[in-house]
Amino acid sequence: MKAKVLNLDNKSAGDIELDDKIFGLEPRADLIQRVVVWQLARRRAGTHKVLTRGEVDRTKKKVYKQKGTGQARHGARSAPLYVGGAKAMGPVNHSHEFDLPKKVRALGLRHALSAKAKDGAIVVIEEAATKEVKTADLAKRFGKMGVENALVVDGEFEKNFHLSARNLSHVDCVPAKGLNVYDIMRREKLVLTRNAVKAIEERLK
Repeated sequence: MKAKVLNLDNKSAGDIELDDKIFGLEPRADLIQRVVVWQLARRRAGTHKVLTRGEVDRTKKKVYKQKGTGQARHGARSAPLYVGGAKAMGPVNHSHEFDLPKKVRALGLRHALSAKAKDGAIVVIEEAATKEVKTADLAKRFGKMGVENALVVDGEFEKNFHLSARNLSHVDCVPAKGLNVYDIMRREKLVLTRNAVKAIEERLK
């Protein structure tokens, strides 16, 4: 499929051919969802923790004798039903990670890119470079291009552009080698440079 290429002044800079095997698939929401869940699971710290019966610092002496009181049988004060006792079956430290085949991850990335292409949410620019570090100026340029909530992808970011863009709360910058499904789907627009398109096609072929 063909796409128009713009420069940062919102003027035409030619056309580019996007690989249909990467940008022209019929998007599958289930694949995209699987990869996003996998990514978010890997990010979870898993450090939630409560004290178990063996860790609660309370007396282990039996509360009262087993029989003859007419009350329920009780042991140590560390039992969950006592105030200050342990938590029954509470959370403990563990990893939330699970395996996802590389082929599924790659396919999910293709379908995420295709979903953006189908929605007309991909903007291809000639290059991500500015002469000066000016965040306000870059924000105005993005506004003219209709890019207000976007993920910008380049092969390797030019220093001035990256310094100008990093303070924009509605814009994320990710190198092509770090492109992932979650970042693509959480932003409305996907802004790719010519170098990024080339790097993505080389990565996913």
